[in-house]
Amino acid sequence: MKDRPATMNATDHAISDREESGSSNESELPPEPKLSLTCDVESDDCDEGWLCRQVEAACPHLPRDVGRLAVRIVGDAEMTDLHRRFHDDPTTTDVLTFDAGAAEGPIEVDIAVCLDEARRNASERGHDVDRELLLYIVHGLLHCCGHDDHEDEAHARMHAEEDRILTAIGVGPVYGGEA
Repeated sequence: MKDRPATMNATDHAISDREESGSSNESELPPEPKLSLTCDVESDDCDEGWLCRQVEAACPHLPRDVGRLAVRIVGDAEMTDLHRRFHDDPTTTDVLTFDAGAAEGPIEVDIAVCLDEARRNASERGHDVDRELLLYIVHGLLHCCGHDDHEDEAHARMHAEEDRILTAIGVGPVYGGEA
């Protein structure tokens, strides 16, 4: 992650390969993806396809539209580095949200989620790693919608909203709910 900007774009866009506006090739360019999800950690317990489908299903249940969502699944070392660099905290964490959008309008966000933390928490909560990672992604998206979880009352509201969204898409509560 050396020399990366403050956001964590999961894809590099080849702007230099594009021709000038109005050129005949402009219509041939594929649309930029609304959702990109990449797993930077070798894993046999992370189903990226399932996660993408669930995140896509969750997006319409958010109070704001999603314009762009880039998710990177990283390990403890990478998450610790990101947490230290962006929050001056030398520990790992479950999710980091890099909101690049305006307060109004569609969500434009990069989210890092920690596979190692998901494995630990999923084991404690008695469900699979994918459900835990999905919780982290929804949690990050809710931060972009104005939710905060630093005070007890706000924490309870945020996790109730996570449960509402995860139940609406058929996954059910994850944070404190039944597996």
